[in-house]
Amino acid sequence: MNIENLEDILKNEPRYRLKQIKEAVFRDLIDDWSKASNLPLALREKLSKECPLEIKGEILKSGDGQTVKALIELDDLPAGKAGGLKIESVLMKHKDGEGTRNTVCVSSQVGCPMACKFCATGEMGFKRNLTVSEILEQVLFFARAGNKISNIVFMGMGEPFLNYENVMAAICVLNGEDSLNIGARKISISTSGVIEGIEKLAEEKLQLNLAISLHAPDDELRSELMPVNKKYPLEKVLEAVDGYIKKTSRRVMFEYLLIKGVNDSPNHARRLARIMRKPLYMVNLIKYNPAGGDFQPSDADTVERFKGILEKEGVAVTLRHRFGGEIKAACGQLAGGKNF
Repeated sequence: MNIENLEDILKNEPRYRLKQIKEAVFRDLIDDWSKASNLPLALREKLSKECPLEIKGEILKSGDGQTVKALIELDDLPAGKAGGLKIESVLMKHKDGEGTRNTVCVSSQVGCPMACKFCATGEMGFKRNLTVSEILEQVLFFARAGNKISNIVFMGMGEPFLNYENVMAAICVLNGEDSLNIGARKISISTSGVIEGIEKLAEEKLQLNLAISLHAPDDELRSELMPVNKKYPLEKVLEAVDGYIKKTSRRVMFEYLLIKGVNDSPNHARRLARIMRKPLYMVNLIKYNPAGGDFQPSDADTVERFKGILEKEGVAVTLRHRFGGEIKAACGQLAGGKNF
């Protein structure tokens, strides 16, 4: 799918055409321009040729139907040729007090340059950034299948802040009243700690949610697990987060994978508490999802003990519900089709 050249295609058309087209793509969820009956035939033919809507993808579903993983093939090769680069996205269905919440976990890059030791995506290395269209089509893929999308999380493959402009452009479309109209407060961006991205986000007018992939309470362990910490050490990341909070007054989520024997001891919990006891800080504990290598998830008793220590120390903390582990769709398991 490629909708980034729409404005060029429509430069000689009445201004209202763009609104009509956005409604057709994002509200009516058409997958072929022939279905846009309110457009002139000649324009539909031109759009079919220069701005195709096809999304090439296949899916895996979890046994309970709550998680659906999509493998989407990108248009890196000439028309008619198969075998382009692939990305994975995940739809998570969760019932709460407001009904069913359908959250799409979106990828921002093909692979990832961060090389976090616990992440399957990092093992792929970095291929390239995704375009705006390639980000949007992940959401459209699930929406076209009849799912009303309520939330978006940029927690899939890649580091969103290393593709900042395209990510923000896609968010503006997703948030637009004439497209999917997803509220900014229902859109979250997770970063491994790219300070420039945190600072830019603080200046945005949209009230987006910021999450920080933390996973360790000190520089030594974090650098071992996440090489990015050598460039963006913990103290500097937290300074950037504090600046973000000062400007936005918005809560920030700190994601912490619990890995058996690595970062899950009572001492780790107490050290984490010392840096997390701040207003508008929230720790989100995540039981590690096996992604290759020697790491294993912490057992249930260890998780509860860790959570209890944080609570006793006055830290706001939650334990994330686990989705999609059986189909390798959980946090850190996306690998560009390796597990399809």
